[in-house]
Amino acid sequence: MSAMAKKAKNFKKSKTGVYVALGSTAFGALSVVKQAKLARNDNDMLRLVDAAVSAAAIVTGLAILYRELKRLGDDDVLLG
Repeated sequence: MSAMAKKAKNFKKSKTGVYVALGSTAFGALSVVKQAKLARNDNDMLRLVDAAVSAAAIVTGLAILYRELKRLGDDDVLLG
C-alpha cells in the first residue's frame, strides 16, 4: 500500500477527518430544523416526532465525534 493510500485510509481517524464529520453532521442539523418548522406549520405530529428523533440522533452523533476528537489529542495520524 502506498503512503498516499495509507493517509487516505487513516483520514477518518485524524483530527481533520473528525472536523469534517462534525461539520457535515452539524450541516444535517439545518435540515432537521427546517423539517421541524414545516411540521409545526402543518400541525403534522408524525413529522414533528421524526424531526425530534433525527435531532436526538444528530446530538448523539456530535457527542460521539467530540469524544473522538478529545481522544485523539496531539497524536494526529496525518501530521505525524
